[in-house]
Order: sequence, then structure tokens, then C-alpha cells
Amino acid sequence: MKLTVWTYEGPPHVGAMRVATAMKGLHYVLHAPQGDTYADLLFTMIERRDHRPPVTYTTFQARDLGSDTAHLFKDACQDAIDRFEPEAIIVGASCTAELIQDDPGGLAETMGLSIPVIPLELPSYQRKENFGADETFFQVVRHLSKPCEKTARVSCNILGPTALGFRHRDDIEELTGLLFEMGIDVNVVAPYDATPSDIARLGAAHFNVMLYPETCEAACRYLEREYSQAYTKTVPIGVGATKDFIAEVNALTGLSGAPDDSRLRLPWYSASVDSTYLTGKRVFLFGDATHVKASARIARDEMGFEVVGLGCYNREFARDIRALAKDYGVDALITDDYLEVERTIEELQPEMILGTQMERHIGKRLGIPCAVISAPVHVQDFPARYSPQVGFEGANVIFDTWVHPLVMGLEEHLLHMFRDDFEFHDAAGPSHHGGHAPKPMDAVPETAPDPKPSGSDVVVWLAEAERELKKIPFFVRGKARRNTEKFAVERGVAEISVDTLYEAKAHYAR
Repeated sequence: MKLTVWTYEGPPHVGAMRVATAMKGLHYVLHAPQGDTYADLLFTMIERRDHRPPVTYTTFQARDLGSDTAHLFKDACQDAIDRFEPEAIIVGASCTAELIQDDPGGLAETMGLSIPVIPLELPSYQRKENFGADETFFQVVRHLSKPCEKTARVSCNILGPTALGFRHRDDIEELTGLLFEMGIDVNVVAPYDATPSDIARLGAAHFNVMLYPETCEAACRYLEREYSQAYTKTVPIGVGATKDFIAEVNALTGLSGAPDDSRLRLPWYSASVDSTYLTGKRVFLFGDATHVKASARIARDEMGFEVVGLGCYNREFARDIRALAKDYGVDALITDDYLEVERTIEELQPEMILGTQMERHIGKRLGIPCAVISAPVHVQDFPARYSPQVGFEGANVIFDTWVHPLVMGLEEHLLHMFRDDFEFHDAAGPSHHGGHAPKPMDAVPETAPDPKPSGSDVVVWLAEAERELKKIPFFVRGKARRNTEKFAVERGVAEISVDTLYEAKAHYAR
């Protein structure tokens, strides 16, 4: 097992927590030592949930290992049922508890409990969080779903949204409205806000929407096999994908619904003269496979960006991402090592990163703008406002999210360009306080300061070259600095002058 400070996915029992916490009336009894009990932080601090996750721990300690720990698990099961009165429970072990091989599922089944008990077998040292969520939801569906009479109107189930998911709450609302405009009812959304009783009536729907394959594909395949429910393959993130999704649903149902797309603003702005400076921007994408695939299509086909690299951290989808990368003419990066991702970004030198919370930190270190497109995320990506990713409104939200870092970068560049103007220098003050009145400015010394050592500790930048470098937009300035220093080192140049700067520019422009 590899230990690291930052991880893209937790162990599989965290995925099980995401399913349990998303649902109502389901409780998770987790055989875990003291120290593995950190779910409260994940869901109440990061996701801003207003209730604690429905997880009961055995919290055995080192001294308990010398005796029978099975009774600790049985006591925790009974206490959870007596206190929370759930409709069903799921039981399993954390990665540490797995080592003592107590078999929580078998222990719970011997207790003769009056509610359904769903045992989880999650191989903590071979698989990770998304697998845990997918397997847990599959087991919940396998144990609780029942054959049902189909609904009178055409209906579907929306499957996949979980707790700690990237914008899942708002995606549900946007997709429900989209389907309603098409004349389709939503029978059940699961696991998000579903109860075990809701799971029992999944079979009443005519088809399923596989919204996030990472967390529901196994359940979709099971429902197709057991109840003859087809499921959608297109995730409606982006304008093109949303229209493809609508066409796919119409083909499945025989309907011809056409949702209102008049509120869609992305195509108009993308084609306007104001957005032409975005065309050809070099972007790198990394995250979960679903959002990376959708974002690559948006970036290339709807925004006019150039995709210079892409990858994902969930290896279950490595084949899909490699095929996508081949289509885009780039190499796929399949890794869960954020340091490898950082090295790739440094090598590619994109003008923008579309990634996770980890890539946001990488972008800050490298001075590259970053927009978050995928979990794992932090609290700022669970906004109080309505901010979906799917459907037509989701396309508007994505456009704003991606373009604003570049627009703000342009604004900052312009402020740097005019920083010596009487209206924009630091002493001018805000315009609405009379700041436009010219004020005396300190004389700028004609003598140049001493050259400063660069970050490379190999070459130094002459003062005139430093001033010229500041004329380059800040969002590509880091790349220009690194390329120039590399150019100088390769040619044995100890001091970087203005001429060196432009020679390097010409060299890398070839």
C-alpha cells in the first residue's frame, strides 16, 4: 500500500459511506479501529451537510485485539438499530479492520435482525473509493429491488448521484426539469435522497439514466439484466452531449420531446468576437473519467481550446480514457499520483488546467489558471447557489467557470501594462473616490537594480529583461520565464538579457 499526503480517492469504505450518507433510512455499521472514524469531517465540513453521516463504528482499540472483537461488532449493530431505527443496514470493515478478518457480514447475519442486512466485501488493498460506491450501490439494489408494474406514464430512474459528488445535488434538479420537458417522469433518484423503500420500486421505471458511471454502472447492468430496463450511455454534460442525450432518450422511449434551449448562452458567446482571444488556448484535463470525457469535448468542440493532455485517476476507466486520448492525438495519463500529474503539467506548460482540487493547488504553484471540473473537491465547490454541470444551464455554468479565470487574467495583464499610468498606479486610489485626479508620483530611479538570481539558481535576470518579462501576460509569464532559463542554461548563458528573452521566444515558437 502506498501512503501519500494527498489522494484522489479514499479506500472503498469511503465510497460505501458516500452511498449510505446520500440515502435516508439506511445505516452503515463499520468495523473500524479508533482513527478510521473521520466521516463527519468529510460530509459536514466539506459538503456542508446539516446532519451527521449515518455511520456507526465499532472503534476497537489496540487492547481489544487480544480478545474477541466480534462481540464489539455485534453490540455496535444492535445499538445502531435500537437508536436510529433504519429500514436496512449495510455492514463492512475499514481497510485496517479488514486485516483481522472478523467477517462483519457473516456476524450480522447470525444475529437474526428484523431488517435487511446487506454485507459488503470491499477489497481495501486492491480497489478504491469509486469502486466502493459502485459496489455498495449495486449490493443495495440487488438486495432491495423488487419486480414492479411499470408506471402509467413513461418514467425513468436517475442513478449515480451520491454524497460528496461534484455538483450532484444541482445536476439532479437540472436533469429532472429536462426530462419533464420531454414528457418523462422521474420514478426514483438513487442513491441521493432515496430510501430502501424507494429502491424496492426501481423496477417500475421504463429505463434508467446512468448519470455517473463511476458510481452506478454495476447497478444499471443488474437492472437491465433482471428487469429489462435499458440505460442511457450519454452523460449530458455540455451542449453537444445534452443534445445527444435527448436524442438517445427519445430513441429509447419513442417520444419526440424537445426541451427549451433558449436560455443557452454558450454557443452565442463562443461564436462572438469577444471570445476570439480564447481560441486555441492550450488546456490540460485531469479528474474522474466521466467529467474528463465530457470536458474534453466541450473544450475542443464548443470552446475552441486545444487539448494538449488528459488523464484520469480511476483505473477502471483507463481503456476509455486511452481511446479518447488517441482520438485527440495526445497521450493519456492514468495515475493516482498527483506528483506525476504535476510533472506532466510542468512539461506540457498549458495555458489552463481543468482538474480537481489537487490540480488547483498545482496551478497555484505553477502560476497557471485552473478551473475545477471533477471530484475530489473542497468546500468552495459545494456552493450554496444553484450550479449544475448537466443540461443547458450546466453548459452556461461550465462556460462561466472556465472563461472567468482567463478573463480575469487578461484584466490583470492590462492593469500591469498600464501600471505606470496616472489613473492606474497604486497611489491613484479608486475612481469613485476621486482617484482619477492626478497625484504626484515618486520619481522612478533611472539606475537599474542589481540583477536578481532566478528560481533556477543557475542564471540571473538583468533588470531590463525582468521589466520586459513583466509585459507578458501573467498567465503565461511563468512558462516564458522557465523556457528562457532553460534556453540560457542549454547554451551556457549566465545572464539573461532582453536579447536572450526574445531569442528564446523565437526558438520555442518554431
